[in-house]
Parts: sequence; C-alpha cells; structure tokens
Amino acid sequence: MSTHAKRERLLLADLLEAAGPQAPTLCQGWTARDLAAHVVVRERRPDAAAGTLIGPLKGRRDRVMAEFTEKPYEELIQLIRTGPPRMSPFGLKQLDEAANTVEFYIHTEDVRRAQPDWTPRELDPVFADALWARTEKAARMLGRKAPVGLVLRRPDGQTAVAHRGTPVVTVTGEPGELLLFAFGRQDAARVELEGEPDAIGRVTTAKLGM
Repeated sequence: MSTHAKRERLLLADLLEAAGPQAPTLCQGWTARDLAAHVVVRERRPDAAAGTLIGPLKGRRDRVMAEFTEKPYEELIQLIRTGPPRMSPFGLKQLDEAANTVEFYIHTEDVRRAQPDWTPRELDPVFADALWARTEKAARMLGRKAPVGLVLRRPDGQTAVAHRGTPVVTVTGEPGELLLFAFGRQDAARVELEGEPDAIGRVTTAKLGM
C-alpha cells in the first residue's frame, strides 16, 4: 500500500526531473540540483547529514554535499525515486512515513512554488489531516524563534500554539500552507494573518523552522 511519504517522494522526483538541474527553488541559494543532492545525502549519508544539526560535522556535510552535487542530475533523480538503501533506517515504512512525509511535501513545494506559473495544489482531506497532525506535534519547535506570539489555525478553527508571547499573530490557512509558513517559507504560503501590523511584519521576516 502506498504511503504519503512514498507519493510525495515520487512527485518530488518527477518535479525535479521536469524542472531541470538549474531551476530555482525556494531554498535560498539552491538550484534543483542542490536540492536533489540534499535529499540524497540525507537518506544515504547520515554521517554527513548530521552536520545540519551538529556544528562540528558541518564541514563534512558540506564536502559530501559538494561531491553529490557533481553527480549526473539523472542519477540523483533516480536515487530519490528508488528510495534509501536496504539497510537505511529510512527503509522502514513507519520511519519513512514519520520522517519523510513533511520533508518531501515541503521540498516538493520548494520546487513548485519557485516557478513563475505555479498554481495552488489541492490536497486530499486524509493527507491534509496527516500534515496537520505533524504541524501540531512540531509547532513549538518550528516557532521557537518567532519574535512574537504565534498561533497556527486551520479554517475549521483547530489551533496550535507555535510560540507563547505578546503581541500575538494568528496565521490561518490549510495545513499544507501552515507547514510552509512555519518552515520559513512565509512569502510562499497562502495564509491570512491577524495581529498588530508591526508584529505581522516581524513574524513574516523571522527565521522560522528547524
């Protein structure tokens, strides 16, 4: 049976392939090639990917990323499409779903929304609920750098407090849009913001996310 993570993986691979290696993305300074290399390194070189979170390993991460960026673009796309090696923890269906559903959704939108002719993507209700569940769970971590109080709200009224403080900015949108906002893609997220103008300005330019 297909999973959310598997479907987003294949969609990401297809979009990267169609966009081409030099296509822009929402990841500052990264082309589609850079993003593809990042995805592959994250799954296949955990020793290097850890440099994203562990300062002393950053140099190793950068070197490995540079090596993978030089690989043929078609090879990177195929490595994304076929998934992690058999012995990788990401090869476990449950871990793949837990760790990659949001990762691949965000990066899929990083490719889609960097194109001038992108259009909103309607998510099925089950997938939207899955993204919301992850938003609720990670809200405090994603919003920890917010300069003001931050509340994420679905159109049906469900809310998640991302950061406690005053004044408060409430961001309303569909789960996928809220995730993009909370992961630092504020300019690309289709949401409505309520709060004091100065507070809104501060939160829309803040470095949110992991």
